[in-house]
Amino acid sequence: MRAILIAAMISLVAGLTSGARAQDLSALERPGIVALMRHALAPGTGDPAGFDLADCSTQRNLDERGREQARRIGRAMRADGVHFDAIWSSEWCRARETAELLGFDEVVEEPALNSFFAGRGDRAAQTVEILKLIEAQPTDSRLLLVSHQVNISALTGSFAGSGEIIVTRRADGGGLEVIDRIAIAP
Repeated sequence: MRAILIAAMISLVAGLTSGARAQDLSALERPGIVALMRHALAPGTGDPAGFDLADCSTQRNLDERGREQARRIGRAMRADGVHFDAIWSSEWCRARETAELLGFDEVVEEPALNSFFAGRGDRAAQTVEILKLIEAQPTDSRLLLVSHQVNISALTGSFAGSGEIIVTRRADGGGLEVIDRIAIAP
């Protein structure tokens, strides 16, 4: 009995330490997916007064847990052989840093992915612009967009937690259809 209990505890600990590997990432391997990732953990809400897009010190940024979360997500995706044909990021420092820490190829900043929380942008115009950019890509392209909760909600109708990936496909008649969710906790 004691041996069974010890084996169960070892199995539980192994499962907890390999959390990123336990996540099913197969939806990211499908041709034509559009993965919308909220930036990794950046404690707080919104941005402080005096926000300046060109100065990361004026923004809410990733903390060390958020940086490690982004690295773990990237390691899990790369270990599963996931790749993307394009990676676009908001210009906000927390989104751009998340995209870079994933460890894939070139990250392209896309202003339409910038947050429009608290009136900082134009929800309708930015959402239309992103959908146009997606539609301009070949239908089998795998795209990763790193952005903010408000942008992802506008595009999918789904709330995304820090570092969560909402996996979508292009819907007939336009827009995006949610097909999966992937969350690797900070």
